[in-house]
Amino acid sequence: MSLLTNQPVANTATASAPQLSMPMRILRRLTMRWLPATLLCGLALTQANAQSIAFPGDLPATDGNTAYSSQQVTTSSTGTNQTQNPGILRAHPGAAAVNAARMPMPMPAANSPVPQVQPQVPQQFDYQSNLQSDVFGAQLFTGAFANAGATQFNPDYTISSGDSIQVRLWGAFNYDAVLTVDPQGNIFLPHVGPVRVLGERNENLQQVVNNAVRRVFRANVQSYASLAEAQPVRVFVSGFVHRPGAYSGTSMDSLLHYLDQAGGVDPERGTYLAVQVKRGEQVRATVNLYDFLLNGTMPTVQLANGDVIFVPPRQNVVRVSGLVENAKRFEVSSARPSVAQLIAVAKPFAEATHVRIQRNSGTVRNTEYYPLSQASQIFLQNGDELEFTADKKPGTITVRVEGEHFSAQEYVLPYGSTLGQLIGQIQFNDRSEIESIQLFRRSVQQRQKQILETSLRSLETAVLTARSGSQDEARLRQEEAQLTLQWIERARRVQPLGQVVIAPVQERTNLLLENGDILRVPTRDGLVLVGGEVLFPNAVAHESGLRLQDYIDRAGGYTQRADDARVVVARRDGTFEQVNMGRWGMKPAIKAGDQILVLPRVDQKNRQFWKDITQIMYQIAVSAKVVFDL
Repeated sequence: MSLLTNQPVANTATASAPQLSMPMRILRRLTMRWLPATLLCGLALTQANAQSIAFPGDLPATDGNTAYSSQQVTTSSTGTNQTQNPGILRAHPGAAAVNAARMPMPMPAANSPVPQVQPQVPQQFDYQSNLQSDVFGAQLFTGAFANAGATQFNPDYTISSGDSIQVRLWGAFNYDAVLTVDPQGNIFLPHVGPVRVLGERNENLQQVVNNAVRRVFRANVQSYASLAEAQPVRVFVSGFVHRPGAYSGTSMDSLLHYLDQAGGVDPERGTYLAVQVKRGEQVRATVNLYDFLLNGTMPTVQLANGDVIFVPPRQNVVRVSGLVENAKRFEVSSARPSVAQLIAVAKPFAEATHVRIQRNSGTVRNTEYYPLSQASQIFLQNGDELEFTADKKPGTITVRVEGEHFSAQEYVLPYGSTLGQLIGQIQFNDRSEIESIQLFRRSVQQRQKQILETSLRSLETAVLTARSGSQDEARLRQEEAQLTLQWIERARRVQPLGQVVIAPVQERTNLLLENGDILRVPTRDGLVLVGGEVLFPNAVAHESGLRLQDYIDRAGGYTQRADDARVVVARRDGTFEQVNMGRWGMKPAIKAGDQILVLPRVDQKNRQFWKDITQIMYQIAVSAKVVFDL
């Protein structure tokens, strides 16, 4: 009989059981009444959660208030357990809220891989603008610091939370692990406990760990500790840089690493003299990048997560040009810097003696000129332009004497010396041909090269802009232009001799000498050089009775490409004569040491620019004493 309802309990399983005491019967009835409901509710919740997590798509549509198991258990108003409709279980009210929150969430299939979130690599900055900038310091940021990490550890580095430390113990106790400094600044060693390393210098790390190990293992255990990896940090770069933002690195990376990732200092707006490292409202360090560029010094600044590298606005700027190693635009910190301060960074050449200053401030543009000896007394303003020059008065010159003589090869003469004064110091011999002395000058060589280049450029322009009347003529002109352009390129490589045409003996003594002149004394060798369009270009022995045609015949005569109307006779003293062998008349007498040049014929029918080509051939023959054929 039930204690609650006074009704007999139908239980065939206990009808034949032995009689139990009253307390045992009460305990048995309570167990049979409440234990199945408790177990089934727990099983229903477990199965419902498993189905909602692993296989949400297989669950039937519900109102969110039911969970599923093998049976449904309800409790009547009298407190008895009832089992209805095996296979369906009504869940606890708390399970309905859990399932309602979980059911709408899309979950991946059991066999599908978990998606990985990859950080996006920042777009590479184009450093070309830095390389092309004329601002001193812009070439510092080319990506080299952004790509390279820390290659060695700084002994003054301070250990901070998040750093990785390699610890090895061996002997009576072996241990090898990479430990991370926890937020409290400790690393935990087995049998030793927490060891505080926060704030310790890198070079003292070994001693700190060894002292901690010695407090526990007094013998037979050795220790080794080193910084394996610095703390990864994210530093903000702000101010006047190309790409402000947050950039990743380690606390051991230098300030240049983060600036380079941001594209470097904006050379038109940012400063190189006062780059700040901020932590909150406090400025922890101010770095002058000019010290790194000029002296190789860079202060060690240990960065932490959230630090800010700030580039303030640019200060005063002056432009430097002329005889200096660093012809750039420089930033100056003071409002009135002196020229002496600027010399320390511009580095003028040794030959620089004066400086020209162009003042650009105000409404009037003024120019000033000072010797460098007054550099400490000259003050600059923002926007000034400086040009370092060499304002030197000539003192002495050097002239080299070559050829047939017994004197020295090099002469040092006062500025303004004449050729006659030099000849008076030369000791000639019997083989010296004094009347044919040759003078070669670098300034004349440069002018001859310029004249030749002007003629070649004019011919090149005419060839490229020539017009044709028909398609066939255009094809012929194109082939002719290609050959002519090739000839022009070869002619550009000809170097003139720079020979000065010396006046007759009685007047040449007044000719002024220049620094670097070369005076050549010819040898009386009795030879005549025959070259150009002859069959056998050679040196022919001079004979007083031979004519010009005789020397050409002794060199084999003309070639098929020769033009007998254009023969040049070049004298040793720099003079020359043009001879038309096809005309009657007196021909020039040939002297010992003369050079006969037979020029090639230019086809007037097929060459549209034969006059220009002929003129250039003459120029080359006279200035370089060579025959340059097409």
